Amino acid sequence: MSGLRATTPRWLAPGLGALIAALFVASLLVGPAGLGLTETARALLLGQGEAAVLVMREIRLPRALLAVLVGAALGMAGAAMQGYLRNPLAEPGLIGVSGAAALGAVVSLQTGLAAAHALALPGAALAGALGAVALILALAGPRGGSLTLILAGIAVSALAGALTALVLNLSPNPFAATEIVFWTMGSLADRSFTHVWLAAPLIGLGCALMLSLGRGLDALTLGEDAAAALGVEMTRLRLGLILGVALAVGAATAVAGAIGFVGLVVPHLLRRIVGARPAPLLWASAMGGAVLVLAADIAVRLILPQSDLKLGVVMALIGAPIFLHLIYRMRGEMR
Repeated sequence: MSGLRATTPRWLAPGLGALIAALFVASLLVGPAGLGLTETARALLLGQGEAAVLVMREIRLPRALLAVLVGAALGMAGAAMQGYLRNPLAEPGLIGVSGAAALGAVVSLQTGLAAAHALALPGAALAGALGAVALILALAGPRGGSLTLILAGIAVSALAGALTALVLNLSPNPFAATEIVFWTMGSLADRSFTHVWLAAPLIGLGCALMLSLGRGLDALTLGEDAAAALGVEMTRLRLGLILGVALAVGAATAVAGAIGFVGLVVPHLLRRIVGARPAPLLWASAMGGAVLVLAADIAVRLILPQSDLKLGVVMALIGAPIFLHLIYRMRGEMR
């Protein structure tokens, strides 16, 4: 704990927590229904006002909770991948879990299962994510190194992308194809507590697995040989990383669709504040990811509210310029 305090400012956790709380309240207040603060509080806490209760408890509250869960999952997964691969350009989609989850969801939409059963779409997405994990472990092997893991992830991601494109290409139903395209853009609209209860346990378990890897990731900054000499079991570390990222990212993709840049940008923004150690960056990136997704989801409802702007599109518009700026700054520092 002393090392964590020495490298991590004391204000970071309270500051990020305050931002999450403020944006969470703002997320509850923003929407076309135009409910005031008093009506919102009465509907949420006292259950007064039938229409207001429906809006707050069945629409806005699960949406805000999912924004926190999805942002935390993607942020921590990005920090874990960057820590394990010792590469600041690594991100959760590198091991193909998000692409495979998207493929599972696309298949459920194309076959009509998503329309027949409420949980068919997220269930199929989770099945795709778990299938990707099994394939990666089979390709990389129990003792495969980080390079083998990257190559296996790229192969799985490419295969999932090709199969998704094939499903779209062969889709005889233009309405299903449109629904697939919109889903892949990512969104938290029209989500319910069913999605929250489905995603929360899996994201919680995945984040707990990644947090347990903190000591190993810290040791890994010295190299794999040095980490092994310090008592870190590399096979166990690799398996915990793959399972943790798969559970968190797979569940997030299952309920929200494909949302990029969170796991790539957030660790970059916080690394200078947290310090060089990957362990404290895990929880900081989880909180930072929640802040970013909450802010982006609020922006979705404020910018072109009648056009059904997708969260993944807004996230890309926010994340890409930030990432380009970071690359430019890194280039300047290397001169």
